[in-house]
Amino acid sequence: MVKCIVEINSSTVGSTGRIMFMIAETARKHGFTVYTCSAVHGNEKRIESKNHIYIGSKLDKKIHLLLAKKTGYNGCFSHFTTAQFLKKIDKLQPDLIHFHNLHNCYINLPMLFDYVKKKNIPVVWTLHDCWAYTGHCPYYDFVHCNKWMTGCYDCPQTAKYPYSDVDRSKEMFEKKKQWFTGANITLVPPSEWLGNEVKKSFLAEYPVRVINNGIDLDTFRPIQSDFRKKYQIENKFIILGVASSWAPRKGLDVFVKLAEDLPEEYQIVIVGIDEREKNKLPETIISITRTNNQKELAEIYSVADVFVNPTREENFPTTNIEALACGTGVITYRTGGSPEIIDQETGVVVEKDNYDELKQAIFKVKKDGTFSKEKCRNRSMKYSRDERYKEYVELFESILEGR
Repeated sequence: MVKCIVEINSSTVGSTGRIMFMIAETARKHGFTVYTCSAVHGNEKRIESKNHIYIGSKLDKKIHLLLAKKTGYNGCFSHFTTAQFLKKIDKLQPDLIHFHNLHNCYINLPMLFDYVKKKNIPVVWTLHDCWAYTGHCPYYDFVHCNKWMTGCYDCPQTAKYPYSDVDRSKEMFEKKKQWFTGANITLVPPSEWLGNEVKKSFLAEYPVRVINNGIDLDTFRPIQSDFRKKYQIENKFIILGVASSWAPRKGLDVFVKLAEDLPEEYQIVIVGIDEREKNKLPETIISITRTNNQKELAEIYSVADVFVNPTREENFPTTNIEALACGTGVITYRTGGSPEIIDQETGVVVEKDNYDELKQAIFKVKKDGTFSKEKCRNRSMKYSRDERYKEYVELFESILEGR
């Protein structure tokens, strides 16, 4: 009998969207029927497929976002939208539901968790960040906060995503604890770091299975291009930074400082910059707006001499893997699961916010030619999408057999 899986994520794009679809594709190859579900966003290309279900509308989401911002209660609205969605799910009679990102105000969380508890549907929940066990934030390293271990209050990040005008971290911590516990859930953090953090939280009652993120190694591979010629930087040492959005935690300020300090033979290239940020950057930095063209991105990774990831809080960044897959070594701060991706032959780990150590690592890579393209590519094989996401299939099968 064919088993049915429903996957739910806040978006169809970005790393979490790609991961959801890659897992769905892998599960289908192994005989599962899989439906993907997401919120509706104005800037995303609509997916016309009977196997994709949209949750609500753009207006529903805007109303939820506004109410959550004014009240501080994130995920407490969209009652009608969620009721409609759960009716659709009920007709599918899923054997297992796979959660990804549930934040960003598109679904009513108490209704969703009440549904899986009453139906006793097993859930796999991939934790793409830390939001599931905090009273507000997706990450807390940047502000050095450990309140989530015992109970959130006086949140230092109320005005940060998910945006709120009032501090409801204490109330939301208690609500999440009530909603998210007592169900049949297996947690899947992509990094050992997050796996260890979860075990210190109120989600510690659940089994944890670490499954690393994977990428498409056919797309991300060494590719020849005219990038150097196009930007007239044929003889420069290229330092690359890539992010889907350059929040302060991602370390854009580090690249600005490097642009001021490094000699002329170095060239910084930043991908993922929006127009507002672009106008504030030094003219010496080559800034490229966000691209969903993965072939173009692979060409840029391939031409770089080193990929620098000065992120200050992180889970398991696929950008590190993409760089390795294109033959480019990585320098990263010791943050979250970022150091887990590389080894001594393919990267350098620098203590977080130690700018001088980071700069010296760049100098050393240029001087010694530390990383071979072949070793970087070989290291990336560990994160093949086929191998990593097959682990999800094995997990689904083992849970359903146990049931």
